[in-house]
Amino acid sequence: MKPLHLEVIYSGDHNLSCYYMAEVVKVVASTFPEELRWEIVYILTKEGARRFYELSVALFGEEDVKKRHRCAPIPSLFINGKLVCDQIPSVEELEEIIKGMIAVEAGQMEEKYGEDGSKD
Repeated sequence: MKPLHLEVIYSGDHNLSCYYMAEVVKVVASTFPEELRWEIVYILTKEGARRFYELSVALFGEEDVKKRHRCAPIPSLFINGKLVCDQIPSVEELEEIIKGMIAVEAGQMEEKYGEDGSKD
């Protein structure tokens, strides 16, 4: 199974909500070393701003982002490009979210390849 990709939308250490969300992710990520890779999307950099825009468009559509200035929440967590938290989760809540997504991914792999991992 390919690891889940978790992204933390982050505006900087000056934003305590961002800081604490990243701290929760650090704690939880150590529980899933093989199943999860994560990164901070620092929106004040060019690359981070571009990714923030892509995630915002995926959430609201390009028209809403450009004309209505709708953006992804700051801070927020995305797993595999999908918004999963728009507020700071507890360690336990984030662990449950990740376990659920791992189970879904495993179920999709099983449907596609069968229980033994071979394609029918």
